[in-house]
Amino acid sequence: MERLLASLRATAEPTRLRLLALAGRGAFCVSEFTEILGQSQPRLSRHLKLLCDCGLLDRVREGANVWFTLPHSESGALARDLIARLPDSDPVLDADRRQAARVLAERARVATESFRRQGEDWDEMRALELPAAAVEAALLELVAEHVPGKLLDIGTGTGRVLELLAPRVSLGIGVDASKAMLALARARLARPGLGHCSVRLADMYRLPFPDAAFDLAVMQMVLHYAEDPSGALAEVARVLRPAGRLIVIDLAQHGREELLTRLAHRWPGFSDEAMHRLLSGARMQPGLPVVVDGPLAIRLWPATAAAHERAAQPRELVM
Repeated sequence: MERLLASLRATAEPTRLRLLALAGRGAFCVSEFTEILGQSQPRLSRHLKLLCDCGLLDRVREGANVWFTLPHSESGALARDLIARLPDSDPVLDADRRQAARVLAERARVATESFRRQGEDWDEMRALELPAAAVEAALLELVAEHVPGKLLDIGTGTGRVLELLAPRVSLGIGVDASKAMLALARARLARPGLGHCSVRLADMYRLPFPDAAFDLAVMQMVLHYAEDPSGALAEVARVLRPAGRLIVIDLAQHGREELLTRLAHRWPGFSDEAMHRLLSGARMQPGLPVVVDGPLAIRLWPATAAAHERAAQPRELVM
């Protein structure tokens, strides 16, 4: 009861309600809140600390940046309920929404221009002229509408998989090792209907989640960059619940040696036999692969996680 009372007291202030309403649109940093609300950073930092202390906001650090977002927990449910009760026609909240849209658009522009300046192939499907639409259609066929609860998108990149599967999951989290990629993903996810999806900085070999935390995991165009594919798959298997599903989307084995140097691929795709061995070695049951033809053939390899044999290990994050 004390925690509930603390949460209610924390929200009994206009600025803090405005901050909660903005967090319902996606993750923001303090400087963005300052720009949207037109208040000083020290003042907003105090409000944000109160909201974090009572569990209504999550504080996620990425290097020098700190992002504030709604938690995926009981406190997060309370925050969403409070947001849902805010009036749609309030002029202050309307002004905040307009300012937030401008800030998010600027964030996306800066992130995209940064990638263009650096000459990075951040959209690899497009860089390789692969049939992205056909791959997405095949993924949707593999993901039944009623099955997944919690989704983990590993190597989320621009967040497209989260956006695609958002209507079919109750919670979506994307992880990536690139801060610039995460900036693009956050811009994509700052749209209506995607508030249950978020992204964060993480290493795929050491995912900051407890055992058996997810119902579905997707690895799209990730494994051919992995120095240790078997280690990455074993870590995915750890965070999947028993009978949870993994879908690996990657290049079939090919002879395009220039990709190993031009795009820094570690592996020239994977044969069905090699992927079967990798998935089986991670104690997952491989399913039948789906083939998508194109300039380079793509496979979707589904697999089912086995029961965990060891006790859950403590990890940093609580979702």
